[in-house]
Amino acid sequence: MKRTDVTDLILVAKLAKGMKWADLAQAINLSKEWTTAALLGQMTLDAAQATTIGKLLDLPAEAIAALQIVPYKGSLPTTVPTDPLIYRFYELISVYGTSIKELIHEEFGDGIMSAIDFSMDISRVADPKGDRVKIVLNGKFLPYKTY
Repeated sequence: MKRTDVTDLILVAKLAKGMKWADLAQAINLSKEWTTAALLGQMTLDAAQATTIGKLLDLPAEAIAALQIVPYKGSLPTTVPTDPLIYRFYELISVYGTSIKELIHEEFGDGIMSAIDFSMDISRVADPKGDRVKIVLNGKFLPYKTY
């Protein structure tokens, strides 16, 4: 069973059971953001987490085992994403990426924001002109070393 097959099983079972990502996250005591990434094939679950998810979604043993294998990370099927929501993030980085980079370097020096020592929070912000999406990315700064 390929990891993409497991993702398909998860999506179908989640829908059939009327569950939300937050429900699954709560079951394994992790954030909805990390749990969603894991169940979409981008993170690794430990045995207890995989077993809990497997029981909740009635996954076969082979799928539960696959959730514990370190995945090949990177979920976009094309260089330029075609999904409208994901494309907007691509557009956002295309337009603001150099500004973000410049401001991080000005504030912290030459380095990167970690995607490993990282957290993310997605929430809804009510607005009379239409609700807004609030995304907070929080990554550790890692300076480049000289040697």
